Amino acid sequence: MFLGEDILAWLVIALGGAMFAGNIAALIRPPKQRRDSNDLTKAPVLRSVVMATIGAIAALWALVSLF
Repeated sequence: MFLGEDILAWLVIALGGAMFAGNIAALIRPPKQRRDSNDLTKAPVLRSVVMATIGAIAALWALVSLF
């Protein structure tokens, strides 16, 4: 194989970890609001928690599958 036999597990760990970390970071420290922006002032809590949970489960599952 090009990058090893466990490349899929490593990719799921990376994507799941990024999904978890990004959503938790959005909850802890929302971006600064600009005056001319129509963006949300803070991240939707329920959606962020659900997505962080999915990312954590995916990363843990892939990590366990490596062992």
